[in-house]
Amino acid sequence: MKTAQQKGRLTLLVLRDAQHSVKQVQLSKPMMIAVPAAAVLSIAGLIVSLQIQSAQTITQLEQQLALKSLEALQMEVTVTDKDAAIERLNKAIIELSGEAKETRAQMERVQQLEQELQEFIKENGTFKDATSSVSMEQGMFVGGEFIAVHENEMLTLARETRDDFAEIQALISRMESHIPRTLGQALETQVMLEGTPSLWPTVSKRISSSFGYRSDPFTGRSAYHAGIDIAGSVGDPIYAAGSGIVTAAERSGARGIYTVIEHPNSLETWYMHLDSLNVSVGQQVQQGDIIGKLGNTGRSTGPHLHFQVVKNNQTVDPMPYLQ
Repeated sequence: MKTAQQKGRLTLLVLRDAQHSVKQVQLSKPMMIAVPAAAVLSIAGLIVSLQIQSAQTITQLEQQLALKSLEALQMEVTVTDKDAAIERLNKAIIELSGEAKETRAQMERVQQLEQELQEFIKENGTFKDATSSVSMEQGMFVGGEFIAVHENEMLTLARETRDDFAEIQALISRMESHIPRTLGQALETQVMLEGTPSLWPTVSKRISSSFGYRSDPFTGRSAYHAGIDIAGSVGDPIYAAGSGIVTAAERSGARGIYTVIEHPNSLETWYMHLDSLNVSVGQQVQQGDIIGKLGNTGRSTGPHLHFQVVKNNQTVDPMPYLQ
C-alpha cells in the first residue's frame, strides 16, 4: 500500500521530446496551490501597477492638452487682437490719407486765391510774378462698393500719404515766403488805388468849365484854366477824390477857401472856392471823406468847385483820373 506521504503528493510528468526521457517531479499539494497563487498575485500586481502608470500618464496628457488648449486660445486671442490692431491702423492710414488730400486741396485753393491776388496786383500795380495752381474741390457725398485692401496696397497708400504731406510742407514753405511779400504789395496797391484821385468830388456832375485854354470870365481874354469847374449849390459836400494827407487848408484872395491833398505817385488834388473846411493840415483823409462844403468864395462868378490835379508839380487834366 502506498504510504500517507505519497498520497499527499502529486507527480508531474515532464515530456520534452521523443529523444529525451520522461522526468517525474513530485510536488506536495500545498506547493501546487502556492505556485499558481503566487503567479496570479504577481500578474495582478503587474496589472495594478500598469493601471496606476496609465492613470498617471493619462493625467499628465490631460494636463498637457489643457495647457496646449489654453496656449492655443491665447494665441487665437493674440492673433485676433493683432488683426484688430492692423485693421485700426489701416483705417487710420485711410483717414490720414483723406486728410492729406483735403489739406492739399485747401492749400491749393489758398494758392489759387494768392494767384488771383497777384493778378489783381499785376493789373493794378507793379507786381509781375505769378504762380499758377490748380484748384481741387473735395466732394461731401461719397459711396461705392466695398473692396478689401491688402497689406501691400496699404503700404503704397502710406507712402503716397507721406509724399502728399511732403508736398503740402513744400507748398507751405513756398507760401510762407510768397504771402508776406504778396500782402505787402497788395497793401501798397490798395494804398495806391485809394490814393489815386478817381472819385468824383461833388454831388453835382455838371461841368461849367473844362481844363485848358478858355476865355477868362472876368477879363474876356484868353487864359489857361488849370482844372475843371463843377457847378453846384452852396453847402453841397465835397469829397476827397483819393486818400492822402492834407498839406494846405486856408483862404486866399483868388482861390477863396481851399485845401490841397497829397496822394501817392507824386499826385496832388486841389479844391477851391469852398464855403467851409472840415480838415486841417497834416490830417490823413480817406477816399470819399467829406473835406468841406461847396461855396462861392474867392475869384468866382457862382457856386462851384474848382478841382485840379497836379502831378510832379505840373497841372494835368483831371478827367482821365475821375471815374
